[in-house]
Amino acid sequence: MRPLLLGLALGLMALAQGLSFPKSTLYVEQGGRRHPLRVEVADTPERQAQGLMFRKALAEDEGMVFLFPSPTAGGFWMKNTLIPLSIAFFDREGVILRILDMTPCRADPCPVYYPGVVYQGALEVNQGWFRRRGLTPGARVEGEALKLWPR
Repeated sequence: MRPLLLGLALGLMALAQGLSFPKSTLYVEQGGRRHPLRVEVADTPERQAQGLMFRKALAEDEGMVFLFPSPTAGGFWMKNTLIPLSIAFFDREGVILRILDMTPCRADPCPVYYPGVVYQGALEVNQGWFRRRGLTPGARVEGEALKLWPR
């Protein structure tokens, strides 16, 4: 529970500071088809803690990519996230390992969504985005946003 409280504290601090996100592009590819997205990049602990909290809408061709400096198995939660999301967890090569749907949560206790895999990046989009495009584990995440991966 302690990391979640730290994440909430960092997220609230970030909101108070008016945290901004780098903007970039990426695409998800499978079966010879590319699906482009405009993304905001969460590449620091503060940006990762804030994520898409308090956003009221997300366009169909938008998302947020979380890039971690090293592999992790940590979970995501939806505290103060108002939009139903799908999240794809991927490795350093961009291969999607797992896709989950997540439900908004406004009051504790909020569930934590663990992917059950070790990953190094995660892509959040409107819920059902992957399904509507027939994307499954094994698809690849590629593009300019991945050049911002922390080292």
